[in-house]
Amino acid sequence: MNEFRNSLLGNDNDKLQVVFLVQSNHFLITMSLLQHNHVAASLSSSTSAFFAQNGFDVLRTQIVSLPTKKAAVCKCVATSPAEQTAYKTKVSRNGNIAKLQAGYLFPEIGRRKAAHMLKYPDAQVISLGIGDTTEPIPDVITSAMAKRALALSTIEGYTGYGAEQGEKELRARLASTFYSNLGIEEDDIFVSDGAKSDISRLQVLFGSNVTMAVQDPSYPAYVDSSVIMGQTGQFQKDVEKFANIEYMKCTPENDFFPDLSKVSRTDIMFFCSPNNPTGSAASREQLIQLVKFAKDNGSIIIYDSAYAMYVSGDTPKSIFEIPGAKEVAIETASFSKYAGFTGVRLGWTVVPKELKYSDGFPVAKDFNRIVCTGFNGASNIAQAGGLACLSPEGLAAMHQVVGFYKENTQIIVDTFTSLGFKVYGGKDAPYVWVHFPGQSSWDVFSEILEKTHVVTTPGSGFGPAGEGFVRVSAFGHRNNVLEACRRFKELYK
Repeated sequence: MNEFRNSLLGNDNDKLQVVFLVQSNHFLITMSLLQHNHVAASLSSSTSAFFAQNGFDVLRTQIVSLPTKKAAVCKCVATSPAEQTAYKTKVSRNGNIAKLQAGYLFPEIGRRKAAHMLKYPDAQVISLGIGDTTEPIPDVITSAMAKRALALSTIEGYTGYGAEQGEKELRARLASTFYSNLGIEEDDIFVSDGAKSDISRLQVLFGSNVTMAVQDPSYPAYVDSSVIMGQTGQFQKDVEKFANIEYMKCTPENDFFPDLSKVSRTDIMFFCSPNNPTGSAASREQLIQLVKFAKDNGSIIIYDSAYAMYVSGDTPKSIFEIPGAKEVAIETASFSKYAGFTGVRLGWTVVPKELKYSDGFPVAKDFNRIVCTGFNGASNIAQAGGLACLSPEGLAAMHQVVGFYKENTQIIVDTFTSLGFKVYGGKDAPYVWVHFPGQSSWDVFSEILEKTHVVTTPGSGFGPAGEGFVRVSAFGHRNNVLEACRRFKELYK
């Protein structure tokens, strides 16, 4: 130690020689000057010059001269990253978030995809997992957004904050386009930055003291937001469920519609049709049962219709096609899967004025307060795109995009059917639900990724009833879908 200290203190009081001793890539240097008038230092060295390429375990020295008036003591203290961040606040973690299991499903799939690409840097990885659109937004829509964006550079065209509920013209167009003759008016519609955001806003609206039911399997945001809000108990690993959530089992055996005679009464019921992940759309008769069940129990349905434009035939596109639904239902919807707005972010939620709490207070008034408190309205540029979507040209363009993805879906359905698999969905939704009986969903996911370099989604990520299934998304360029199907045939021939 004396030798080290002597090496720091030179004979010339006007010069201080500092020796940096480095044995790891994490270090902390502290300097205490006993007396000084001025210290001027100029250190310019890149990491590659300062450290050896592969020599972090080799003792290295570098001499730096610092002008000073008096001798100083310099201490070099090696620390770990944990030691550098050892300070902790006195704020407790949200215990509800701590209940969540692992990461949210789709970021976890993204993480595994990234790891696979590192392992196989030359592989052409095809993603049919996360339901992200791939085809360009139609020009009639982007032109309208570009025009609005350019107008913001002018005095006449500039706009700041808009109405939190959305632009009046867009709300009116949504009502006339999707809810004509259903009794839904423009002031029942709240424009947002997407259905997923509104799901969380609705959870905030109802608070932590409500009970909740969800289809099993279903979009994971319903359950995870419920957990975060404190509506649930702990995760029960033996059954792969959270306590205090009513899981409404939807399987091929019950035509993917729950046996309501076995469903306990809850305050809130999340229901998605066409369903993500199974691709199944509820029939009119089934939705009549659902609305009656909600009325009999005094429950509220949150109906996710994000894929309604994929529906064909007489299958309902909106819950409000069912008589009495306005008294028991809220509907969320989105432009994401119609117009490729997954990155633009624009959706809407319908809260009918007929929907009321047990004390008679309108639910819409409270939702309006939530929106005004935590949201400044959807982007005015995105809303210009929404208006263009609802023009005659925009509607035609969206139907063309939806038709393209439905063709992809049929290609995937035909592929797995030809290979002898039981295949569900694919008719009224851009998802194909493939059964791998007796196998772990994550194991199948891993095998497909490892052997074909194609990303899918494990069914168990959507709930325990999804075990043994894999969801294959039809969102993809046509050549990629064809190539993926060729690889599936090679793997399972």
